[in-house]
Amino acid sequence: MTACATEPPSTGAADGSAACAITADGAYAARLAPAGDCWFPERWTLDGPEPYAVPLPGNQPEEPGTEVQPMGDGRVLIHRLTEGRHVFSLLYPTGPGTGELPLGAVECPEPGARLTLLPPVPGGVRAYALAAGPRSGTVWLVAGGAFGPERVAEVPGRCAGGVWLDRGARMLALDRELGGRTKTVVVDLERAEVSPLLQIADGSDDRLLLADPDSGLLLISSDAPCPGRERLGWGVLGSTLPVRFPECLRMPDCTVTPFAVQPGQVLMPENCAVALRVDGALGSWVGTWRPAERQVRHLPAPAGWLAGTGLWTRDGVLRLPYATEETPCGVAELSVPRGETGAAGGTAAAVPGGVGLEDPVRDGTAAGVPEAPREAAEPDPPEPVVARPVPLQQAPLGRLVTK
Repeated sequence: MTACATEPPSTGAADGSAACAITADGAYAARLAPAGDCWFPERWTLDGPEPYAVPLPGNQPEEPGTEVQPMGDGRVLIHRLTEGRHVFSLLYPTGPGTGELPLGAVECPEPGARLTLLPPVPGGVRAYALAAGPRSGTVWLVAGGAFGPERVAEVPGRCAGGVWLDRGARMLALDRELGGRTKTVVVDLERAEVSPLLQIADGSDDRLLLADPDSGLLLISSDAPCPGRERLGWGVLGSTLPVRFPECLRMPDCTVTPFAVQPGQVLMPENCAVALRVDGALGSWVGTWRPAERQVRHLPAPAGWLAGTGLWTRDGVLRLPYATEETPCGVAELSVPRGETGAAGGTAAAVPGGVGLEDPVRDGTAAGVPEAPREAAEPDPPEPVVARPVPLQQAPLGRLVTK
């Protein structure tokens, strides 16, 4: 039987250490920490007066493809590839040693499939994984079940991504490639049903990057406004207004990746703060933006930032984990004031989701941060001719958001 392959851990800090995963409530984090040429799991506690790390080494160093994820009770889920099987265990500190509770294993029969952990679920009681093969994707419950790993749902097509749409961890959004195009679909894990979410244009590739269950804010990547060129846009779950593609999120020669959304902004999606990882020729830094603002604020990342990881507090403070030789477990806090707001012209595409204010190109640059590349003003591309989009109200998640 052919086993799935695993992805190597993403590297983010300056010393090459792996980026961390953070629980939905921000209480715990976990990562593979370096020890010379070896790797070992490490749990971070983030909700106390000061962050601190607890090493969780096993009997031998971990392989580079090992994944770790914090649970809501402080234990750490570990995913290892062992003799063609995907083995899951829960790790926890026991005095000077590490306790390990085996959960079982998963084998993937489809050749070429890859199995990876999905993002931490709200509440942290369960954990899921996605086995993505060339013809279908299978969602597995790998922690929190009654009898070890359980197959939850199967989705036709090549699947990737994974975004939770509700705090009950029932609605999971996946990016599905089918017929040569990628569209985001929603999997109802309770009923094992699949329904469409993003359908901007027949010929566009539409992916969901982030979602906030409180406000319904969606961060979207699509090439609908510029065929062949992906752009960042935003919409609102359950809205019939179009997705917006702000000009200020277009940064030539840079890769812009949203990684955190401010929670708690019920009924105010345009006021949610969004954290962006910006990668350019001069390095990586942090951007912050709100849909109602006219600009992206560019901020220096802390030294040793586990790049692409962090979370917002409800009060609008961005917490960024970092690790250096002097501070092996640290969290930098950035308070970002609200910027100028107002309506402006821009590009929109008809899609199920989104209300917003379009932003002209304007870059706010902080001291010590390379200035973001500027783009000369240009006419907006014409709106694509699209088929009538699938209304979100027809999908089972329409009832999850107060409009």
